[in-house]
Amino acid sequence: MRMLPSLFVFLVFVVPVSAAEPVSPITIEEWPVPFERGRPRDPYVAPDGSVWFVGQQNSYLARFDPKTKKFSQRDLGDGAGPHNLIVGSDGIVWYAGNRRGYIGRYDPTTDRIEKIGMPDEAARDPHTLIFDQGEKHIWFTVQWGNFVGRLRLADRKVDLIPVPTEDSRPYGIIVAPDGRPWIALLGTNKLASVNPQTLKLTEHELPELDAAPRRIGATSDGRIYYTDYSRGSLGRLDPKTGNASEWVAPSGGGSGPYAMAVDGADRVWYVETGERPNVFVGFSPEGDQTVSLTPVPSGGGSIRHMVYDAKAKVVWFGTDAGTIGRAVLPPG
Repeated sequence: MRMLPSLFVFLVFVVPVSAAEPVSPITIEEWPVPFERGRPRDPYVAPDGSVWFVGQQNSYLARFDPKTKKFSQRDLGDGAGPHNLIVGSDGIVWYAGNRRGYIGRYDPTTDRIEKIGMPDEAARDPHTLIFDQGEKHIWFTVQWGNFVGRLRLADRKVDLIPVPTEDSRPYGIIVAPDGRPWIALLGTNKLASVNPQTLKLTEHELPELDAAPRRIGATSDGRIYYTDYSRGSLGRLDPKTGNASEWVAPSGGGSGPYAMAVDGADRVWYVETGERPNVFVGFSPEGDQTVSLTPVPSGGGSIRHMVYDAKAKVVWFGTDAGTIGRAVLPPG
């Protein structure tokens, strides 16, 4: 038996519900994407309310207008296999050219694409992008290259920060309320954080050796939540105390929790992708309990990333079943 570091107090809670029946279900709406073999994923809400997303398999950018229900597509033409995109307050779309080792900048008004290459060829696969709070930088993960990166938008300078643990597979990334990026290291039982001033990376070990944190989120009090894909649980790390807690997902160890988003009421929403259909789960830090279970109408296949739209109070997601969807959240 491995001795746990004294830094951690680790608690495991079994949630006494079953995903077989909906619990306080929410409204989920989905629209089939009309583009062949796209694997639509990682949507992001633009300033005009439209929703942009990538087609990972067919290498395109796409836009969905929730008002007209119309889709449009911009073929990238280079087999970039984009994993993710984000949209700035100026309407510019930034995407991860995962298979071609670059970050792309797309201007919808001019239809022009700019490609920003990596300064190290080992950083071959930019994965997930996120703005910092002032939109001066984009922080990103490089899964197989084993880096966390930062792109300075003013001059396109890229800083690469190696992760000390080999094959750590940096995956999900967020910027916490204090401005510090946090990263889920899928190939390890660790999270990482980066000091945005010094670029010093710190690894935070989770107590369970077989943990595999995949996506990550933060509540307004600075606590960090993550989906443990391999162990079928939701975890929380308190950076102030180092204490870690865990809750077994409603469908148990094989539930494969993946996509995650935190809403304006600090409720945590995640998707069990090991279930058929996928199950949309709501968790409240008030009482540390599951408060909602909703099967995904299309089945989902796998929901890999989600984004919360604070204005509309909905969560947007893409599915391997070929749909773009939104979950309408209850007041909170």
